[in-house]
Amino acid sequence: MSTSGNSDLRSATTIGYLGPEGTFTEQAMHGEADLAALQSVPFASMPDVLFAVHEGAVDLGVVPIENAIEGTVNATIDTLAFDVDLLIQRELVQRVQHNLLTVPGAPLDGITKVVSIPVATAQCRTWLRAQLPDVAQGAANSTAEAARAVAEAGDPSVAAIANLRAAEVYGLDVAAADIEDHPENRTRFVVVGRNAVPAPTGHDKTSIVVYQQADRPGSLLSILQEFAARAINLTLLLSRPTKTSLGDYCFLLELDGHIADEVVADCLRQLKTKQGDVKFLGSYPAAGDQAPAVRSAADTATDDAAGWLDDLRSRIDD
Repeated sequence: MSTSGNSDLRSATTIGYLGPEGTFTEQAMHGEADLAALQSVPFASMPDVLFAVHEGAVDLGVVPIENAIEGTVNATIDTLAFDVDLLIQRELVQRVQHNLLTVPGAPLDGITKVVSIPVATAQCRTWLRAQLPDVAQGAANSTAEAARAVAEAGDPSVAAIANLRAAEVYGLDVAAADIEDHPENRTRFVVVGRNAVPAPTGHDKTSIVVYQQADRPGSLLSILQEFAARAINLTLLLSRPTKTSLGDYCFLLELDGHIADEVVADCLRQLKTKQGDVKFLGSYPAAGDQAPAVRSAADTATDDAAGWLDDLRSRIDD
């Protein structure tokens, strides 16, 4: 993806990510040529990455924000909403593909123990039951740490469940590929920076946090009506406790469009006027290769609507 319209990305030299080497976050980052070219710095948690960007220790950060099976990543969302002032620069979507990794030359029928993060092991339950029904299971803090532990131990009877990047980093064999139960599982990541709002591409998202004016009947409806009235599509709606008092919630919303679009700007203006507060988390290019088609369709629809309105106005009597 080009960085010509994004000053945060153009000036960046360092990028933080959820480590260690070989995590899905690092794999997603390495799939983007401009991000892979930066000096990468691993951190122990998602909040650590975000605080490092906020405090200027690194220029950019990459963190997971949503998984198709597990849902939203609350540690990322809460830190963005309450603790730091950062702007999303773009999103990345990565397929969650699991593999059984072994030390070089280890036979599959010799495996007696499989280690990984428990959620990854759970996502490979069907394959493990069919292929390795009697093996013991061990827990690690991440799939990458599991791969690193297997490589360091050098025990041919112990395998790890991890991604292909981990196999590359730690010199392990892929004893079995695509062992996950849900091949369509995806994780969405966001790249965050401190200052810039990327230029609109025609295929964009905007993320905001809306704090209610008061917790009363119809308060959520009053927020949603602003989007419905302008035919703005919401792609995510999530309520989170504000951590101030019991029952006090705010709402994370993601919507199609860019703050440079007048209809989006007008919606945010009204929300800021009528609600307790609005925190802007960014307008940024949406993931996916359908962007050119979406931009073309949007331009055609805009031109058609403009022509229709011009024709109506031409009929007004002088």
